[in-house]
Amino acid sequence: MKGLKPLEEKLGYTFKNERLLITALTHPSYASDHHEDSYQRLEFLGDAVIELSVSRILFDRFTKMSEGQLTRMRAGLVREETLGQIALEWELGGIIRLSVGEEKSGGAKKPSILSDVVEAIIAAVYLDGGFGQAFELINRSMSGRLEELRDYDELDAKSRLQELLQARGQASPEYVLAGQQGPAHSPTFMVKAVSGEREIGYGAGSTKRQAQQAAAKAALDFLTMNCEGR
Repeated sequence: MKGLKPLEEKLGYTFKNERLLITALTHPSYASDHHEDSYQRLEFLGDAVIELSVSRILFDRFTKMSEGQLTRMRAGLVREETLGQIALEWELGGIIRLSVGEEKSGGAKKPSILSDVVEAIIAAVYLDGGFGQAFELINRSMSGRLEELRDYDELDAKSRLQELLQARGQASPEYVLAGQQGPAHSPTFMVKAVSGEREIGYGAGSTKRQAQQAAAKAALDFLTMNCEGR
């Protein structure tokens, strides 16, 4: 199959079992037409390998970050958009095996297919060379994106909370003053973040804006970690 050697050079890994890589590049439409295995099982495994590897990378690199921050950063890395970008860097579009119909419909450019193939290739490396090889490939592919995501995590928490709730089809956040303590010249404000009728975060600050930001950040941590918020 053409294109495998250039791909291995981009990956920095040479397969002992080349069939694994070929399967990772085989879309279900092509597999069905030619009675071969598709990348779907590899995709399932690759998703788990990527999530574990990214978790370890973030855990080691950002030692002061909270669990909620690490979880949000991991979600930013292990997503279709990021994996699709990696697929473009690996130039996968020209070598993915697609049916004639899928190829004509632009399958080689679909982010969903590109991200699936990246996951499948990671799994193929894992099966062929072990976790260490897969981890190094993921580390090389993700490292350049870490600082960008770190900057994103420090952006306005209220804006990020608004985006998250909109994406989940939930009510926009409202910020309710829950109390005020301390002298008039140096007060501390307490604010609740509410979505619909549910309180999702609580924060305090020396100004109402700071308290709202703190409440929004607490809400982000809560929604990220609480499956019921999804």
